[in-house]
Amino acid sequence: MNIENLYKIFLKYPSVQTDTRKLKQGDIFFALKGPNFNANNFALQAIKQGAAYAVIDETIDDTNNKLIKVDNVLTTLQQLAKHHRQQFKIPLIAITGSNGKTTTKELVSTALASHYKTYTTQGNLNNHIGVPLTLLSIKQDAEMVVIEMGANHQKEIESYCSYTLPTHGIITNAGKAHLEGFGGIEGVKKGKGELFDFLRNNNGTAFINWDYNYLQEMSTGINNIITYGTHNADYIGAIKTSEPFLQVSFSKGVTINSIQTNLVGDYNLPNVLCAVAVAKYFNIPEEKIKQSIENYTPSNSRSQMIEKGSNKIILDAYNANPSSVKAAIENFAKINASNKIIMLGGMMELGETSITEHANIVHLIEQYKWKEVVLVGGNFKTTHKKFLYFNTATEAKQWLHQKHFENTYLLIKGSRSIQMEKILED
Repeated sequence: MNIENLYKIFLKYPSVQTDTRKLKQGDIFFALKGPNFNANNFALQAIKQGAAYAVIDETIDDTNNKLIKVDNVLTTLQQLAKHHRQQFKIPLIAITGSNGKTTTKELVSTALASHYKTYTTQGNLNNHIGVPLTLLSIKQDAEMVVIEMGANHQKEIESYCSYTLPTHGIITNAGKAHLEGFGGIEGVKKGKGELFDFLRNNNGTAFINWDYNYLQEMSTGINNIITYGTHNADYIGAIKTSEPFLQVSFSKGVTINSIQTNLVGDYNLPNVLCAVAVAKYFNIPEEKIKQSIENYTPSNSRSQMIEKGSNKIILDAYNANPSSVKAAIENFAKINASNKIIMLGGMMELGETSITEHANIVHLIEQYKWKEVVLVGGNFKTTHKKFLYFNTATEAKQWLHQKHFENTYLLIKGSRSIQMEKILED
């Protein structure tokens, strides 16, 4: 079946699912497969559960006319997403970067949604499956789309751009993340820069953090550039205060005096400036910009401030890499509190640099005074020296519960696979 005919079916049944556990009546089930799973085996079950159709790429011994056979289910899903995307003549803003892309996505989409019907990436659907699913969730009333793009190797962002067709783009930064897949920091820049390559070749618009010289260089040749930062930019802002939450003041681009956020950490300044720049560019009234950003509260273990009894906890356990961990430690060190505990989980996907990068973090921790330092998993096992070390977050939780700390600040951060949020489970 060609994409045009499949799209006609999609218009009748405009809801796509890849997981039978989440299947709803009338969904189109796409039977994806990978190294450890093959959803072709669940296609008939999906139809029994109420799927309108099941898209498969293996022969199933059945005459069910609700089975649609294609060459490759994943490729078909992406092609269908592209065809759907091509029906809309609206701005699509793509966001990638080593750190801050999810928070930036949330702030940008929140600000845009205050004035336009906006569709955006939900949760962590930012990969080769999540991106097309996000596109296919866009309804006919859409006025704006914000897509987050995660990547751990080169050519990945390029592939996303080939079917999302972004009109606007943001690279938050290019830091020490997924070094194993990208092949080093220059590989990270090249991989993230694939978004700028697409914008450059398709007369798109880029929003650039002008504080980063490398982003200036990477954006060379893009005709339409909007800049933000702490100096020499179209939109200029600064940290007014960052304790306990970030407050940003503005000196250029908007008449807003300041925005009081619910974000922890001065490293969120560029994310706020970016959201303001994007919203202002799309002519959103400044009062709506201010109100929407001030009302945004982070979730999903991203820079959350949690109060438990007399203790205050910064939970930032969604992901971690050397750049983001360094920023989190330095920000935590600035907080004016006498009792501070750091609990760090290991950093993944760093390849041959992993031991060195973990050692660098340990050395950074040693520059400050803490009540306790707890390291969990990963290559911290070989670099922890004088600090407490546990193999798992569950072991660290047991230690913390035995201590009964009072009037204490805690920073809990680590890569997703370490599951540092378990430390706070009852």
